[in-house]
Amino acid sequence: MTTCPICGQRDIGKVGADQYYCGDCCVEFMIRNQDLKIYNVEVDGTLTLYDDTAQGTVNLEVQKG
Repeated sequence: MTTCPICGQRDIGKVGADQYYCGDCCVEFMIRNQDLKIYNVEVDGTLTLYDDTAQGTVNLEVQKG
């Protein structure tokens, strides 16, 4: 089970290989090995890199099961 690294919700959808979408905070994120990239989903559907400098660090929890 994977949780959203921004809001912590577990109700996320899989978009592609190692790529997920959180409907609660409208972000997509990719997990490859230990690398995490987070993107904002813009109104027109484009992805922009998530800027979390004001929020501090993000936590990633990946559970296999």
